[in-house]
Formats: sequence, structure tokens, C-alpha cells
Amino acid sequence: MRRNWTLIVGSSFLIFLMMVTLVGPFLPFIDTVLESKRVVFTSDGIETAPFEPSDKHIFGTDREGRDLLSVIVVGAKDTLFLILGIALLRYGIAMVLALLSINKKGPANWILQGWHQVFSALPVIFSAIILLNLPIFVFNDNRFIWAIIILSCIEVGRVGTVLQNQFYRIKRTPYVEAGITVGVSPFTLFTKYYFPNALPELIVQFFLDLGRIALLIGQLGIFSIFITQEFVQLSYGSGEIVNTSFNWATLLGEARGDVLRSFWIPFFPAFALAFAVLTFNIFGEGLRKHFHRLES
Repeated sequence: MRRNWTLIVGSSFLIFLMMVTLVGPFLPFIDTVLESKRVVFTSDGIETAPFEPSDKHIFGTDREGRDLLSVIVVGAKDTLFLILGIALLRYGIAMVLALLSINKKGPANWILQGWHQVFSALPVIFSAIILLNLPIFVFNDNRFIWAIIILSCIEVGRVGTVLQNQFYRIKRTPYVEAGITVGVSPFTLFTKYYFPNALPELIVQFFLDLGRIALLIGQLGIFSIFITQEFVQLSYGSGEIVNTSFNWATLLGEARGDVLRSFWIPFFPAFALAFAVLTFNIFGEGLRKHFHRLES
């Protein structure tokens, strides 16, 4: 029997990602305090941040003098929770709409198809930029919550349509039609027929979507559109928007101006995000091969 190397590699990457997130902050060489050290006195004089990668700072430091490896490890939890939160809300809404429109008719179907057509007309990143830059959300005290809702809802139509087609295909199978004929309740149909049969494809699509979301928040970071931010008033009539998280997308956006001067500052957050995208995609494809092998 041939080994599913895609699933093996994806699982290894996912385990590593989870270890960095859960165990990383407790490692002795990770500084969770993240104190700023812009100026360091040495035998050769005074040195100012950012500091290049070295034995002391494997990934170098940022402009504040914080160890970049520690910043990325500390920010892993915020990043993955953000991605997971968006995905769970998206799939929760999409599944409800898909089940309500399983016959591909009625108000729920009109909502789902309209939702899909509206947001499929523009690239996802454009829709996200437009909505997140609306003043009502930029200066909102609950911007983080609204950002999760917005990024979740943008692709609810696409995900809901995929689930709807999956449920519709299952509904037309003989054993489901037999259950409907004998009067099986909708709840039993969902728990005994629809959900178990749709679960493999649902899991695959969920992990692939985690990769899409990681890529999306990375693109938003490049455009300096932060999901976790707040408006700080500096004086009467003036203020600035500041970041309130160390998630990787925000680190990437803040370091955009350092590409030519201190390349390591944007490189490592970008590498971390790319690794997350790659992990979710490889793992999702590995699961697809695994489930297809079981079916055959």
C-alpha cells in the first residue's frame, strides 16, 4: 500500500505549527516580555536597533530592538486563533444557509446565490479592503470582532454553495430518499445521513480555507490594513491608528518599509505566514487523498 506522503508531510508541518503556538512561549530562549531595547552599549560603542541576525538574535530584531524570533512565536497564537475564528464563523453561517436551501429553491437559496454572486464579482482582497476601511469599522471600539465577521462573511456564499451542492448530491442518493419517504425527521436526516457523508469533504475544504484565510490576512497586512488596531488620540484634533497585536500579518504590514534597509524584519513574518498557508494546503490535499482512497 502506497504511503500518503502529502498527508505525512502536512501532518508534520501542522504538528510543528501547533508546537510553536502552544509550547514555543515556554521555551527558555523565547522572551515573552518583548521589552524594547533600541540602544545597546558595547565595547565598540553604541549600537541602535534593528540588529542583524546573529548568535544572540537568530532572526535579528525589529526596529524596537525586540528579538524577532520571540515576537513571531508570541504572535503565533493570535495569528492561528484569528484564522480559526474566521473559518469557524464562515462555515457555521454557510452550513445553515446550505441546509435551508438544500432543494436549491426558496428564500434561503436566493440569499445564498445572491451572496455568492455579489462577492464573487470582485477579488476577495478588494472586498476586504473596501469593507474594513469603512469609517464605521476603522474607528469602532469593537473593530476586531467586526473584522472577523466581515472576513468570515465575504466568502460565505462560495462556501455555502459548495456545501449546498454536496448536500443536494447526498439528498438524491437512494438511501436518503428512502429515509425521506418513511418520514425520518430533518434532524435525524442531518445527523445520520447528510453530515456523516459530507464530513470528509467538509474537513478537506475547511483546511484548504484556513490556507486561503492565512493568505488573505497576509495580503491585508501588506496593504497595512490591520485587523487588531485602535485609534489613539495624541492631541486635540489629531491621532493615529496603532496596532494592538503581534499577529504575523500585522508584523508584515508594519515592516513593509524595511524591505530594503533591514530585509529580515519583513522576511521572517512573511515566511511564517507562507509556512502556515503551505501547511494547511498540504494537509488538506493529504486528507483529500486519504478520503478518496477509503472510498475506492
